[in-house]
Amino acid sequence: MSRRLTLLVLPALLWACSGSDVTNMEGEIPFTPDRPGLGTGTNVAPYTGTNEKVLTAQATYVSAQDLHRKFVLRTCGPTNGVCHNQKEYPDLHTAGTFLAAVGAPCNVQPGSWQSVFDRCERLGDRFRFSGGSADDIEIGWTELVPGEYKDYRPDGERPTETSPGLHIVLREPLPGDRVEQYGTGLFVRTFVDDEGNVQELPFANFTGGWWMLGDRKHLFAEVRDDQQDAVAALLTGGIVQGDHNRNGTFGHLTGTTVSLLNPGRPEESYLVARVRGHMQGQTVPGTRMPLANIPPSVVDMLALVCWLEGLDPAAPPRTLDSQIDYAGCSYSADPDALNVVGTGASWSGRIRPMLVAHCGGCHNATSFQGQLDLVTDNPDTPGDEVHARLLGFSKQRTDVKLIAPGFPEQSYVWRKLNNDGTILGARMPIYPDPTTQLPGDVLESLQTWILAGALPD
Repeated sequence: MSRRLTLLVLPALLWACSGSDVTNMEGEIPFTPDRPGLGTGTNVAPYTGTNEKVLTAQATYVSAQDLHRKFVLRTCGPTNGVCHNQKEYPDLHTAGTFLAAVGAPCNVQPGSWQSVFDRCERLGDRFRFSGGSADDIEIGWTELVPGEYKDYRPDGERPTETSPGLHIVLREPLPGDRVEQYGTGLFVRTFVDDEGNVQELPFANFTGGWWMLGDRKHLFAEVRDDQQDAVAALLTGGIVQGDHNRNGTFGHLTGTTVSLLNPGRPEESYLVARVRGHMQGQTVPGTRMPLANIPPSVVDMLALVCWLEGLDPAAPPRTLDSQIDYAGCSYSADPDALNVVGTGASWSGRIRPMLVAHCGGCHNATSFQGQLDLVTDNPDTPGDEVHARLLGFSKQRTDVKLIAPGFPEQSYVWRKLNNDGTILGARMPIYPDPTTQLPGDVLESLQTWILAGALPD
C-alpha cells in the first residue's frame, strides 16, 4: 500500500474500529459554545416612552457594537480601501479603529488647509534658529511653494510672500532687526513621556538662507534644487500647525478644542458635526459627510449621540458590548432635532438641506460633477445662487430645465432621481448599491416643492 493511500485509509479504519456511532459523521459538536452576545457589557433600564423613533433605535441599536456594524461601517467605509476603510483618517472599519476615534484629535489629515475647523487645531510645533538666544515661537502654518530656486542677494532683491521656497508663518514676530541670515532652523515639539514628564525635542532642522518678511512673523527659506526632496520629506513627516487653516485663530488657544468622538459630549464631537454641518452654531468647513452613502436617519443619529452621551469622559470605553442608554439620554426627548436633511417641503427647511446631504458630495464647487454645484451660493454674481441655478437648463439636456416649477415630470433633477428612462445615465445619487434610491419621504418632499412652484422659501 502506498504512503498516500495509507494516510487516507488509516483514519477511516481507526474510526470504524472504535465503535463510534454513525450519527457523529454529521460533525456534531459535543459541547455548547459560550459565545458573547451583543449588549451584555452593561445593563441599563429600557426606554418605556412612546416615541416611535426612540423605540426603533432601541430595538435596532441595542449596543455600541450594533452601532458600529449597522451604521458606522455601512455609512463611513463599507468598501475596502475607500473613504474611512483603510484610506482616510479616521479609519473606522473595525471595532478597534472605531473605539480609537474616542478622544482622538480631528483634522490630522484634512486633505486641504481650507477644510480645517478652528476647534480641531492643536498646539503647534515651535521654531527657533540654532545657536540663537530667542525663545521658541509657535508655528502657525507652513507651505512649500514650488518653483525654480533663485538667489536674491546679487541683485539686491527680496523674496515675497508668494516666492518659490519654504514659507513658515509664526504666531509671534521674531525679535531683532535682521532681515536675512544663513543658518539652521530647528523644529521643536513638546510631548509627555511615559513617566508623565513634559519633554521638548528638536525633531527636524533645515539649513539654508532665511529671510524675515513683513511683520517678521513670515519666514522664507531658500530651497535649492538639491534640497527639494528634503523639504518635501520634512513637511510630509508632519509639522503640527497651530493655525492650520490660516485664518489668524490658533484654535487650541481658545480652549474649545474638540476630538473626533467626545465622550459625554456628542454636541462637541467632530464626526457628529461633519454629518450635521455645524457645531454649536459654528459652520464646520468641508462637504457634509457621508459623501457617497445615504445620510443617516434620525434613528441612526439618536443611537450615535446617546452612546456618546453615556460614555464616561474619565474612562474611555475598551469594548463595544455596552448597551446604549436611551432612557437616560437627553436627546430622546426630541429626536427629530437630530434630522440632518430638514423637515417640511420648503426650500431652506427641507429641499436645500436634502440636496446638500444627498448630492453635495459630488455636486459642489470643488468636484463640480456635471458642471452642477448644488451647494455653493456665489455672492459676487447675482443670480448665481443654488436656487436660481436650479431654475436654469441642464448642461446635459439643454432643452430641459433642472427644475420646472409646477411640473416634476418636466424637471431634469426629478427625472434623474427617479430614472424614468428618458434621461441617459445612472439614477442619482450614485450609491455603492445601484438599486438604492432616495428615501420615499425625501422624494415626496421634492415633488411637493416642485408642484407648489419651487419657491425660494
